Amino acid sequence: MITTIIFDIGNVLADFTWKEHFESFGYDEAMVERIAAATVLNQKWNEYDRGVMSDREILESFIESDPEIEMDIRKVLANVKNIVRRNDYAIGWIKELKAKGYRCLYLSNFSHKAEKECAHALDFIPYLDGGILSYQDKVIKPMPEIYQLLIDRYELKPEECVFMDDTLRNLDGAEKFGIHTIHFQNQAQAIEELRKLGVDA
Repeated sequence: MITTIIFDIGNVLADFTWKEHFESFGYDEAMVERIAAATVLNQKWNEYDRGVMSDREILESFIESDPEIEMDIRKVLANVKNIVRRNDYAIGWIKELKAKGYRCLYLSNFSHKAEKECAHALDFIPYLDGGILSYQDKVIKPMPEIYQLLIDRYELKPEECVFMDDTLRNLDGAEKFGIHTIHFQNQAQAIEELRKLGVDA
């Protein structure tokens, strides 16, 4: 029986809207893609999420990947308050699940800077029963340590949990611990998958 629902944050409860954020500075599509390649699509972005590098160090690593657009990189990352948008259904869905007796947690690779500057878009977090943001514990999905940490911290029985994430490799990591998983595409699809697991979603 499922007793605990675990949510990824990005692209599940909130949308990571970097493309719109970059476009708001007046860049054309080619430049948006170039800046993205140096920043949010750069493999170093995971280090940014994880918190093992300071804001200054990660910014310098982004600039190193494409020094010709240094000023553009600095500009779009100086303020990321519009890079995340909360999904309209988030708070209502969490409330409904909790009212039906489910424990609701989060497990996310959200960065410190984004959490701090996008607090307005993350107003659903207080409605959840806790969770892990990777930068706080310096572990990141799909590292095995992050799933073990969540299990230990909240005394979870993995077979009673279901984790929803939009990234398959993160689900693979959870499955190795015996946690049920749903590859999240949209809320309607996730509700259907939850019901197949016996969840009154």
